[in-house]
Amino acid sequence: MVQQYDPLHYLPTDEDLPSSDDTPVDNELQNLIPNLLLTILATIWDDRQNWFFGVDMGIYYIPEPPYVPIIPDGFLSLGVERRKRGGRGRLSYVLWRENNVVPLLVLETVSETYNGEYDTKMAKYVELGALYYVIYNHSRQRPNHEPFEVYRLEKDRYVKQSGEPFWMPEAGIAIGRGQGTYAAWEREWLYWFDENGNRYPTPDEQAAIAAQQAAHERQLREELLAKLRDRGIDPETL
Repeated sequence: MVQQYDPLHYLPTDEDLPSSDDTPVDNELQNLIPNLLLTILATIWDDRQNWFFGVDMGIYYIPEPPYVPIIPDGFLSLGVERRKRGGRGRLSYVLWRENNVVPLLVLETVSETYNGEYDTKMAKYVELGALYYVIYNHSRQRPNHEPFEVYRLEKDRYVKQSGEPFWMPEAGIAIGRGQGTYAAWEREWLYWFDENGNRYPTPDEQAAIAAQQAAHERQLREELLAKLRDRGIDPETL
């Protein structure tokens, strides 16, 4: 019996490839911003298992040596397993191990030291084939560019889009800026929005809303009990 040749068998896995290029981020917001997006997604898509959001993780997309990754600050893939390799998770995002599912969105937060977000990295994301490319110029380091820019891949080039928050029908979600507090830091952040432009709350905000609702319900209950006692009715006998 002749065995069929399986090229995947001979390609490296995430265990074989470096998980990063060992280049540190040059400011803490480069990690905090995408991690906030991941935290919110983990809440609003808690019951879904067909997505993955990577933070500062290498994407291997060229299946030939020297296997050089592109490492966005964040990226979103749909139609892939949310959890792989049990509790250990992915070491990197290897396209040929993900059924060639290309990330729908890649995110770059502009570095203090220019890192090619508007040219060399953009060209690599075109090569990768990511449909949306978001550049967040969070501290206005690049005055010739807008604070928030979204590009869509059209005929092998990125075309700048308009509108904020920007709606992505393929994901059923929008991305944009908003004021808020995260990691005890009040400032402008990137958030997810629904189709009506309503910002999804962070887990901390959800907890605060729940606490307020619980306090309000307790207050209503105490007011009701007080009214019953004023009328000579013992609530315990009801």
